[in-house]
Amino acid sequence: MIAFVLALAQHFVAPESEAAYYRAEKLTPPAGTVLEVSGITFLEDERPIVCTRRGQVFVIDDAYGEKPRFELFCEGLQEPMGLLPHEGWIYVTQRGELSRMRDLDGDDRVDELETVCDAWPISGNYHEYNFGPVLADDGRFWITTNKPFGDEPFGRAKWRGFALAIAPDGTMQPMCAGLRSPAGIAKSPWGELFYTDNQGEWVGTGKLSVLVDGGFYGHPWGIFSCADPLWTFTKPCEPPNEVKSVDVRATCPTYELPAVWFPYDKTGRSQCGLAWDTTEGKFGPFAGQLFIGDQYQASVVRVALERVGDRWQGAVFPFRKGLSSGVIRVAFDARGELWCGETDRGWGSLGTEPWGLERLVWTGGTPFEIRTMRALADGFELEFTRAVDVELASLEASYRFESYTYLHHEGYGSDEVDRAAPRVALASVAADRRSVRLSVEGLREGYVHELHADGVRDERGHKLLHPDAYYTLNALPRASRSAR
Repeated sequence: MIAFVLALAQHFVAPESEAAYYRAEKLTPPAGTVLEVSGITFLEDERPIVCTRRGQVFVIDDAYGEKPRFELFCEGLQEPMGLLPHEGWIYVTQRGELSRMRDLDGDDRVDELETVCDAWPISGNYHEYNFGPVLADDGRFWITTNKPFGDEPFGRAKWRGFALAIAPDGTMQPMCAGLRSPAGIAKSPWGELFYTDNQGEWVGTGKLSVLVDGGFYGHPWGIFSCADPLWTFTKPCEPPNEVKSVDVRATCPTYELPAVWFPYDKTGRSQCGLAWDTTEGKFGPFAGQLFIGDQYQASVVRVALERVGDRWQGAVFPFRKGLSSGVIRVAFDARGELWCGETDRGWGSLGTEPWGLERLVWTGGTPFEIRTMRALADGFELEFTRAVDVELASLEASYRFESYTYLHHEGYGSDEVDRAAPRVALASVAADRRSVRLSVEGLREGYVHELHADGVRDERGHKLLHPDAYYTLNALPRASRSAR
């Protein structure tokens, strides 16, 4: 241990900052405009179009100039939470319906607005938000519906806490049950649909899950809806209370564990919109990874996913904190910049502003980061964005692990339970000095494996910008990848 401390002292270099690599550029709307951005997309000419929680839709001209112009496309929508361009229309999810709208004469004002589907009832509860839409590969539009909290003045409404698929002719089919507050939904580059959910009752901490036809995601509130003939799958069972999440499926066979858990406060509190980096390097060294906004933390995290057997799993990494307000929507533009729509109304945020619209722009430098983390049969492989100091990266003491899971129960959230400390038995640096294989004793399937790589430095002595990673290990590979 003394040698380890001395080595650290010899390699100390002043820390770097997130903003040095990804700067935030604010867009300022006209005076008097409250820009609580709840949906972001782009027109065919690449101009941004955004909607707000207050029911407005704006087209933004000169979006990258010093004085962007916000042109009012329409107003009067009811809490729109997402926009999707498709075949000349802009689809928008409102509280009571999926709608579509379009401009016919090119003046950036809506000329037609029509209902696509309003097959789900509402109870009048304030929290009956709907998120999406996303266009699935089969041509149907998917949305996710929030469950209500508190009074329901018009009675309990069906299909709250569900993922719904809507055909182009407006026919609706409920596809997934047991969602709680599913604030983000997106299609992956390979066509699968993922959603984010927020911590609360029956959800131990925030999570990212794959939407599987007929899947049950753990919250019992909406199960009564599944007696309706529209539900064509196995009816979910009432979930067990006060058990570890990894054990729920033993009695609820349609229960779906998340691909990734988001440890509370360590990776945010209120996970929302998500977007894959398909910019092919325009956004820096994380091409192909997933970026997710956090409403409470006013931040963006990144997720590196991998498929092991038939399960998705992967690591969550801190990415960029300090944005103006709570991030509920993210979207990549054609320039490779990440747009962030923000608000704190009703959902407290660490941001200093009540709302906002910002772009995260890569400055061109490469931060020293754990680029990705992959599971091995006996540990993990870490890939870095820069070559590492071989001496320090080869020390087992440069790494520390914790593992834990969460309770599935009706209480609000869960502590990290059944904690353990897996031990790093061996650290092997690859010949290119860009990756390290860790042999780890005490791995557990179904648990989060929290990594602290505080001892690692790059060749010039720089510390990792973010030395922590949080890997949800749903399944161990049958055999480790060949050493490189």
